Amino acid sequence: MNIEVIRINAGVIQNPAEYVKKTNREYFFQLRQIAGKIAGNKDKQPVVLLSGPSGSGKTTTAMILAEMLGETGCLTHVLSMDNYFKSLSDEERNLSSLGLLDLESPSRIDNELLNSQIEAIERCEEINVPKYNFSVSKRDGVKFRFRRKEGELVIFEGIHALNPDVIKVDDSSLCKIYVSVRTRITCGNIILHPSKIRLMRRMIRDCNFRKRSLRETMNMFHSVEAGENKYIMPYKYRSDYDIDTFMAYELNVYRDTLLEQLRGMSDVPELADITEVMENLVPMEKSAVSPDSLICEFTGGGVFRY
Repeated sequence: MNIEVIRINAGVIQNPAEYVKKTNREYFFQLRQIAGKIAGNKDKQPVVLLSGPSGSGKTTTAMILAEMLGETGCLTHVLSMDNYFKSLSDEERNLSSLGLLDLESPSRIDNELLNSQIEAIERCEEINVPKYNFSVSKRDGVKFRFRRKEGELVIFEGIHALNPDVIKVDDSSLCKIYVSVRTRITCGNIILHPSKIRLMRRMIRDCNFRKRSLRETMNMFHSVEAGENKYIMPYKYRSDYDIDTFMAYELNVYRDTLLEQLRGMSDVPELADITEVMENLVPMEKSAVSPDSLICEFTGGGVFRY
């Protein structure tokens, strides 16, 4: 799907609050349709795998799906596959600090533990969900004990959730979802690829929560993108459901935060199309964004309600 900058600006200028509501409703409609199908098949497929590249809105989508499923009477739990990372050795940490370790690789996942716990969850057996300490890159004991009850659902969310080299559980017992930005933005002769929209989400998130400059985020972009192309994109065909998480107003919200920094990075040719699109968008105040918006995952201040 393509959407023109002129159309986005018209919606923002005419009635920003209504434009936000309309866009959010379209996203929620996708999720409600899928939630209904998941609920109808919960006894055969009690585990849901939700995958997508960085900046796709996986976390928010998983949590809202869980809320919607709960409203149908299916209590749903969300578990992050980040918990199942393997601890890094001292040597691996040194390599990582030098940028010489592939942190996107599925080999970082302890798939033996992950698969055994998925199978235990399907059998309603108790498991000890592991805890991963990212500050020291090590598995750090037990996060909590968990037992799924009959009729309940569990969503596993992570970038490698659709990779058959990671998940080896019988497909017939799993529901699989792929989440990403699928919409392209057109501005004159420019067609802005969805990966650039996800990059801007990473930039906003890194500015807000990780105190990284746009240049620092951009320096990581190529390795992240290479990992996505190698480990995530090849398996999106395995999904039962696809969700487009693009919010038509989101770049207008990012504009004032990012534009000046983007103009100062004219030496990075990959950002030229982003900069031109942002210059042609009218700004939108963050205060116009409702707290149920998916983009609050990147800007902050959100709550999971709809």
